[in-house]
Amino acid sequence: MQTNLPIELLRTFLAIAEGGSFSLAGEQVHRSQSAVSMQMKRLEELVGKPLLTRDRQSRQPAKLTSEGLMLAGYARRILKLNEEAIATLQKPEITGWVRIGLPDDYANRFLPEILAGFSRTHPLVQVEVRCEPSSQLKPLIRRGELDLAITTSIDPMGENALVLRRDPAVWVTSNQHLTHEERPLPLALFPRDCFFRTWALQALDQAGIDYRIAYTSPSIMGLQAAASAGLAVTVISQCIVPDGLRQLTPKEGFPPLPYASFVLHRSPQDQNPAVESLADHIVQTFDLCARPLETAVAG
Repeated sequence: MQTNLPIELLRTFLAIAEGGSFSLAGEQVHRSQSAVSMQMKRLEELVGKPLLTRDRQSRQPAKLTSEGLMLAGYARRILKLNEEAIATLQKPEITGWVRIGLPDDYANRFLPEILAGFSRTHPLVQVEVRCEPSSQLKPLIRRGELDLAITTSIDPMGENALVLRRDPAVWVTSNQHLTHEERPLPLALFPRDCFFRTWALQALDQAGIDYRIAYTSPSIMGLQAAASAGLAVTVISQCIVPDGLRQLTPKEGFPPLPYASFVLHRSPQDQNPAVESLADHIVQTFDLCARPLETAVAG
């Protein structure tokens, strides 16, 4: 027989987990303390495990058992999906077009999750994606040729700009070759207008490492191909290091590089609901990517 976990029981359970008190949970879910106790008894019967430990004499906050900690994680996800479903079904259908640009370095890493989640909640919105270097995306935003753009930047300040996360630039080389030991060091770098290139050359000059620029490409795929083939060392954001490449460390003689900011830009022109919705979804997606895994629940 299939067991179902009622939403109202999970909501009360999370109220206890976060507040540590049956009485406070009762105020939050608008039930008496005895009703809350009965709900938790019913929930424990459904899962067949003890979820809470409580010392009635010492007045200590209710604590979650190991099974309770596990269920709390599931309960948050279930309630979030429930709220998302209700919000989506009750609000008017959003239609239209959204034009978004981002460098191809980040398209493979972030775009699938962004588009998949957005399409589930906004199936009638059509999204046009344009992959260009950050230096080319900013003018497109200013001219109104894009509605949204995700770029990397040294200085994230600016009108209609929001920092999504910060990530270090790192040296990478092939797992199968010793290219990083060659001198002069062969490099695969972005064109001259890229600050990753500037950072790399300045760091090597300061470290006294002889180098030569063997490959130049505006595409991350071109740089990664050269590095994977053992032809050069390149510099990319740490969060997009692919299989087949490994990060080089100061222990191997490679100096640390600065952090870059991932920035969401919005067109200064009038926004439509589809654009605003996708922007909110991007912020939430990056927030989830950057959030550490929860190891405990506050009692």
